[in-house]
Amino acid sequence: MRRPAARQLALVALAGALVSTGAAAPPPDTAAPPKVPVAAGYGGAVASVDADASAAGIAVLRAGGNAVDAAVATAAALGVTEPYSAGIGGGGYFVYYDASSRRVHTIDGRETAPASATATLFQENGVPIPFDQGQTSGRSVGVPGTPATWKSALDAWGTRPLGQLLRPAEKLARDGFTVDATFRAQTELNQDRFKDFPDTRKLFLPGGQLPVVGSTFKNPDLAATYAELARKGTGALYRGPLAQDIVRAVRTPPVDPAATRVVRSGDLTTADLSAYATKRQAPTHMAYRGLDVYSMAPSSSGGTTVGEALNILEGTDLSKLSEAQYLHRYIEASRISFADRGRWVGDPAAEQVPTRELLSQRYADTRACLIRPDRALTSPLAPGDPRHPAPCAATGQVAPTTYEGENTTHLTVADRWGNVVSYTLTIESTGGSAITVPGRGFLLNNELTDFSFAPAAPGVPDPNLPGPGKRPRSSMSPTIVLKDGRPVLAVGSPGGATIITTVLQTLLGRLDRGLPLVDAIAAPRASQRNQTTTELEPGLWNSPVRTELEALGQGFRQNPEIGAATGVERLPDGRWLAAAETTRRGGGSAMVVHPYGKP
Repeated sequence: MRRPAARQLALVALAGALVSTGAAAPPPDTAAPPKVPVAAGYGGAVASVDADASAAGIAVLRAGGNAVDAAVATAAALGVTEPYSAGIGGGGYFVYYDASSRRVHTIDGRETAPASATATLFQENGVPIPFDQGQTSGRSVGVPGTPATWKSALDAWGTRPLGQLLRPAEKLARDGFTVDATFRAQTELNQDRFKDFPDTRKLFLPGGQLPVVGSTFKNPDLAATYAELARKGTGALYRGPLAQDIVRAVRTPPVDPAATRVVRSGDLTTADLSAYATKRQAPTHMAYRGLDVYSMAPSSSGGTTVGEALNILEGTDLSKLSEAQYLHRYIEASRISFADRGRWVGDPAAEQVPTRELLSQRYADTRACLIRPDRALTSPLAPGDPRHPAPCAATGQVAPTTYEGENTTHLTVADRWGNVVSYTLTIESTGGSAITVPGRGFLLNNELTDFSFAPAAPGVPDPNLPGPGKRPRSSMSPTIVLKDGRPVLAVGSPGGATIITTVLQTLLGRLDRGLPLVDAIAAPRASQRNQTTTELEPGLWNSPVRTELEALGQGFRQNPEIGAATGVERLPDGRWLAAAETTRRGGGSAMVVHPYGKP
């Protein structure tokens, strides 16, 4: 379990924080349970990677809040306990099903580049700088979108004020949580970077040492920052002293003078922060086996790429295939859809993105005929042209898939009224830019490294080059599935570009292969992203099915862990089922409001 020495943050303590702002308290004997990957019951459900964060969301639901309220509270708590994956220094994508209208809405809260950014943002003398130098720099920091996402969601659909919803996270930051092996390991992974920034070192390497498993980790600066946002609203991050602190940290990175690391400055301004706005836009939508699948439209590539792959696979009855043939077709559909993603998807405010055409069944059929049951395709595969579909054509110019970091976090929430939230948020790499805003307690993102540092291939159009105010392409794929206008399933995952394959494989496991949701999440993963080899987790690498797939020409490399999904499902008897990882990232936390029956 990810937190074997459960942090012992009681739901009654969270409820106390809510009561202080007028909400009703949950029953006084409901201490936070141990982290478990699956739960079913009534009244609503929350699934996240962290027990304290899930408990914060459940406390909101018990106190009468809805799914949007609970999602914000859960996300704020993740900013405390998962600071290397999420927080107010980052951004994300929020997908919401409104039970009253039976409509799906989305918020694009992706970070944006400074107004001064050009296509050569990460180049010097015409040559791309090394990725690690771009990552650990002010140059990689985009305008954070997470606080604005919270405001947009609450203004549109919430029922509780932000200040009330931040109280549990503020308390968690002030009083602390129990360090586990995963938190220590993630800190150790970043130790060389963190030690070069005095504020980051002081917070995450107290006394210059790694945090001790079982110790209590406190972040009073973040507690004070949350309290400031609670008083002033999220606009305080985009205007005023906090915004000035962010800009100062980007333009003059607070690096130790004795450090030998090359840390480039960024060009973010207070005008960039004050100009930031989230985007309310239509979700992607496609039909799959009588279901309606909704996800995130560009600037994320998640909805178009998962949707195209599902369309490619719909003509095959995956439930009747052997394990090897099922995985073969899943791998090939992923390969094809990633080839199209790389050529066509970027920020639609700056690029012509053929979203509707990429999601058309007509186009998918012209791509599906590339798949042969007896032989694997080779990568990099050329893209097709969704504007002018040609059967079995891969006639575009070949370009490899560019690198994308593999961190992030995802939460999924449902409430008693049937509203659902699928929300993926991130600061990009584990530990983001490694720059902690002095005195503020949170890390800044390195999200701009999701741009291509240079065109993926010479002479091939690349829609994901940096530009002024542009959002970098994302792979985040928060997804909600409806049947007859009502939710049946919602899923999402962290993992950079592997998010797309993780969500796709989880959907196929549940909808086509008939696995229970928790088993579909736990199943060993493969990830093909139009690369020469497919990544396999050990469960498949060590399986006889690998030999069968290699006989078809598939090539593989190992990845010890791919993604970390969560989901909720509406059961036929009306209960909500929440599911999370059983082992990845130490296991996730699934909770429901009333596990033993209706209230």
